[in-house]
Amino acid sequence: MTNNAHTHVQLKRVDQALFDQVAGVARQHPRLRKNHNLHQESDLVQRFLNVLQPGTYVRPHRHVRDQPGTGFECFLLLQGAIGLLVMDHDGTILQQERLEATGTLRGIELADNQFHTLVALEPDTVMFELKQGPYQPTDDKDFLKGFPSEGCAEASAQEQLWRDLFG
Repeated sequence: MTNNAHTHVQLKRVDQALFDQVAGVARQHPRLRKNHNLHQESDLVQRFLNVLQPGTYVRPHRHVRDQPGTGFECFLLLQGAIGLLVMDHDGTILQQERLEATGTLRGIELADNQFHTLVALEPDTVMFELKQGPYQPTDDKDFLKGFPSEGCAEASAQEQLWRDLFG
């Protein structure tokens, strides 16, 4: 290897210090979760850490895009555990999965147009997420009707019911 003064190495470290930093922010955040983006908003591939604390409410939603197959989400657990609930249009749970960083199921790819929610099952849960970009805040999520909005008492009660499903 030669030492070229014009070469600039760009690395984004994904390490325990970063997990701890983002988890600390998530614990203090009213939503009890925090993303740490590795991408720029305009990037064609979104890649980020999603750090969740028990009690965070993720309103059931799906990702619908113009191009078939581009609304997928891929989750990989790096620390902790989450519950994934996949629902139909009426909010009936079709499937539930427990993902654990140290378990047998550590990741999952969810196809586009699938209503789902996530439940943090352990403190400082860290997921790596990958999905199609660019991010469009107004069009990114289609929320499932019949479930409360974030921040209300009903949302907190709903999250607890879901968490109880995972023991």
